This record gives sequence, C-alpha cells and structure tokens, in this order.
Amino acid sequence: MTDILVIGGGFAGMWSAAAAARVREESGADLSITLIAPGDDLVIRPRLYEPDPHELSVPLSRVLKPIGVEHVTAMVSDIDTANRTVTATDRGGRSHTFGYQRLILAAGSRLRQADVPGAELLHNVDTLEAAVALDRHLHELPDGPGSRTVVVVGAGFTGVEVATELVGRLAALPVHGERPRIVLVERADEIGPELGAGPRPAITAALAELGVEVRLSQAVASIAPDAVRLTDGTELAACTVVWTAGMQASPLTEQIEGRRDNLGRLYVDGQLAVPEAPGVYAAGDTAAATAEAGQLVLQSCQHAIPLGKYAGYNAAADLLGLSQATFSPAPYATCVDLGPAGAVLTSGWERTVQSVGEAAKQRKMATNRERIYPPVDDAAEILRAADFRVGVRPTGARI
Repeated sequence: MTDILVIGGGFAGMWSAAAAARVREESGADLSITLIAPGDDLVIRPRLYEPDPHELSVPLSRVLKPIGVEHVTAMVSDIDTANRTVTATDRGGRSHTFGYQRLILAAGSRLRQADVPGAELLHNVDTLEAAVALDRHLHELPDGPGSRTVVVVGAGFTGVEVATELVGRLAALPVHGERPRIVLVERADEIGPELGAGPRPAITAALAELGVEVRLSQAVASIAPDAVRLTDGTELAACTVVWTAGMQASPLTEQIEGRRDNLGRLYVDGQLAVPEAPGVYAAGDTAAATAEAGQLVLQSCQHAIPLGKYAGYNAAADLLGLSQATFSPAPYATCVDLGPAGAVLTSGWERTVQSVGEAAKQRKMATNRERIYPPVDDAAEILRAADFRVGVRPTGARI
C-alpha cells in the first residue's frame, strides 16, 4: 500500500511525484509516494528530433531519490479503481500489485500507428528507442538511389521540426553520391493545419529556404525499403520514412471510469480529478484539462509540467484534508524549431507571431536545453521547482 501512486515517468509523472513530496515536506505528514514507470530515465521527448538522441535523458533517480520518492521500474497492465489497486510487471517478468489511496495517471501518449502496407519500415521520434534507431539508420545508409532522401509524413508541429532539422543532419553525414532531399507529405491542403494561419508564412518560407519539398493533399499509400508510393500514384526513391501523424493517450485511460475526448484523454475537473473515479487524478497527455475558457490543454511539454505539479499537489492536499488548487497554467505560447532557418515564436491560442529567425531560435534552445530540465541531486531545489506557483528553475541552471 502506498498513499500516493503515480503511473508514468515523463514530465507530468515526475513533477506529480515531486509536487506531492513538497506537500509532505511542508505539512510534516507521513505520506508514502511511489512512482511506477517502465524506464529508469526522464526522456527529454521534445528534443528527440535532434541528433544524438541517446544523450537526451535524465536519470529519474537523481530527481526522485533526493526527495524520498520510491521508483519502481515496471510496466503497468491493470488498474482496478474499485479496489484501488494497480498491477505491474517488472523487467524480470514478475507481477506486483500496489494498493493506493490516491492515484495519478500520467502515463503519457503514443504515436498513432500507420495503417499502410510496409508500415513496419516506418521510423519515428516518439520514443527514445525509436529516435536512437532513426539516428543509427541515418548513419548506416548505403549508397544508392534514395539513400539521402527522407520522406516525413505529417506537416504538423513535429513533422515540421523533423523535416527542417533533418536538413542539417543529412548534410553532416558522409556523402553517398546524392544531395540531401527532404519531402514533407501532408494529408491536409495546408502546412501545419493545427498551428493556424499565424506562423504559417514563416514556416512556409523556412521550408522553401531549406529546399524541403512539400506535397499537400497527399498521404502515403505504401512503403518499400527503397521507395514510397503516395496516394496520387507518385513513387519516390527513398530509404527513410519518418511518421509523425497524430498522438493518442495511453490505453491505460480506458481502465479508468470517465469521459474521454477524441485523443483518448480523460476529462478532469478544475483540480485535475477524474469525477467518475474517486481518488484518481490525471495529468499530462492523459488529461483533457481546461487551460482557459474554451481551450483544452495540448499534449505538450509546456502543459505536462504544470499539470503534473497541480495534480501532485492536489492529490496530496486531498488526502490530508488541505485546500486544493484550481489548475491555471501560464499563457499559451508556441515555438516551432525550423532547423537552420531558425524558429517561429507565437503567443496565444490565435498564435500571433512574436519573433522569427534567430531570436526565436534562441528562445527555443533556452526552453529545450535548459528550462524544461529538472533540477537534480538537490532536494531543496527540486522541491522549490515542484511548487505549482513557481515556473521552472532559473535560466542558466544546468545538469
């Protein structure tokens, strides 16, 4: 039995556990906090489109151990909210059952699977393992037609970042007799359909500047080891296809009573509790929380972090009979990396452009390489940063 059980070792799960530990510290209560995750590390998922993805993680032990949170490395298979138990299997294949008083589901999201012939040949940057596999694949490409051609499927946020970053990554590889070629394929009739009109001119200009070919109103019909066929019949010689088309909440949400949105996320109240499942909170990519009037949070790091902090605080506060806090994230902003062409920074849900090029790139780099990283090895600083009323650690602080 544990007082607070957190499922998930991403940004939302890690900060949920840390925020609960902060309440424990401030109240002097005797609370047990356990986090279950299949891996040992916090993966810096927003950076997995970059080169050297094997470097993009932080050991969870350096965050959880100093603040007295138990970390169990296991894969959750079953959630029984009636009996308040969770079943998980460790790396040795042994099954364990955990009782809880409060549960925080922060199991994240996963990429929607492609339903096309040859889908097993697709690469992605959704997980650390997949990003490392793509990086290795790029460095092992053989000579021949299509060896330096990459087809990126989906021209949303991730697809644009992958396509523009690959321009530099391919250029840095040993020459294979072809110039690098990136082809960006989008089913809609415009780039970044979910990003809106605001940043589109800057994105379109960057793609043109970098020589990224854009195929709109198209989808992938089939994939072979050295070719891709589009739905209009066009065949491209390409040895690499990267799939970025759509996210879905963890299937563990299906084991929790409650309403779900079209992404499979659980609708939560203002305190991030699941109304139909007493004692259960949701955070990160599993939560359909209201960011502000008329707007739900996005499956993004910028919402996962505060969702985790609020969920951890509220779960502990609820257990101890303290006042809970209503979720209220910082104003929404978007910064899309455009590789060698810089970036585009927007503000608000209408995505009004604030800066482009190098200025926006510096903002993106500061966020991805400094601000989203947690403090490590320092209990006082970890607990300070876990306060939902505080942003992230001071700019310039590094691991």
